[in-house]
Amino acid sequence: MMDSEERPVRPKRADARRNEETLLNAAAAVFVTSGVDAPVREVAAKAGVGMGTIYRHFPTRADLIVAVYRHQIEALADSGPALLAEHDSPSAALVVWMDGFVAFLVTKHGLASALQEDQAQFETLHTYFLERLVPACAALLEASVDAGEIRADIGAYELLRGVGNLCLFAGQDPRYDPRRLTKLLLAGLLAAPEP
Repeated sequence: MMDSEERPVRPKRADARRNEETLLNAAAAVFVTSGVDAPVREVAAKAGVGMGTIYRHFPTRADLIVAVYRHQIEALADSGPALLAEHDSPSAALVVWMDGFVAFLVTKHGLASALQEDQAQFETLHTYFLERLVPACAALLEASVDAGEIRADIGAYELLRGVGNLCLFAGQDPRYDPRRLTKLLLAGLLAAPEP
């Protein structure tokens, strides 16, 4: 007889995964428009479910915030290969991916602020962020360099960090648009000669 600790974890049913994804997408949308302190009932309404469904999946607000953060990282990391297949040039895929990265960062800052009280959780998520997104960006950069479309003297971490810094004050000044500045940064990388 197996101990409960030895029992294999059963994967979630397909409908449970879909429901959870619907909740995470709804929560992300609400967090963008209303902030991470938005009432859970707003997330439930956006997802078209009852409050009990939210709490069954995510017993605390922190659980929901962490799940949204991880879900967005996964979606962004996984989008790279599809973007490369969809676009005529790797640099065009990189530009679209970076636009998604900026959109993620604008939400991320609110999520990060909400998690600051739990430093260990925040550091774990930041490590996860780097482990998933640096390789995804590196693959897009490498494909762009190999195609001769972008200069080869910038690394994925450096680019992500630079764009992250451009996004630090997003939403604080209506005259400031981090998406526009990111596009200018990428335009400077495209087919520019190495110094």
